[in-house]
Amino acid sequence: MFEELGARIIDADEVARAVVEPGEPAWKEIAEEFGKEVLESGGGVNRKKLAEIVFSDEARRKKLNDITHPRIKEKIRDLLKDYEKEGAPVVMVEATLIVEGGGLRSLIEGLIVVTADEETQIERLIRDKGYSRQDAVARLGAQMPAGEKIKHGDYVIDNSGSLDETRRHVKEVWEAICS
Repeated sequence: MFEELGARIIDADEVARAVVEPGEPAWKEIAEEFGKEVLESGGGVNRKKLAEIVFSDEARRKKLNDITHPRIKEKIRDLLKDYEKEGAPVVMVEATLIVEGGGLRSLIEGLIVVTADEETQIERLIRDKGYSRQDAVARLGAQMPAGEKIKHGDYVIDNSGSLDETRRHVKEVWEAICS
């Protein structure tokens, strides 16, 4: 919705996938740390298998984050510089873990927290990502609770309601950012 209004978007999930491509330094470290069982036959990281490991073991999740987060931050920093050179008026970084870690907070001027009630989040992960209920709950459990994230936000968008309600909230935040 922000992109429709004119923002340039950096998707941290896309960046995270890029930094673990075969041949990348993070890919090599992941293979060494987690073993060949987390690699697909073509050599890429089997994200589902890796997620099963790290979302059931906090120490392993921390190790994965130690491998990937610095590289993700570096790539996002480079993309921000590229957009700045292009003269993009508003650039947004879409990322789940800005507050929790990875050092992304230092790269941004303001934080928009998009939240929804827990049951809505679970239902959406099941519907949109194909997760089992157990996997969806584990993913949310690995994140900072929404109520805590809200405390860090400069803007908050409640995404629990209808698409039209969310669009209205987005427009309000956009107008505040641009003013």
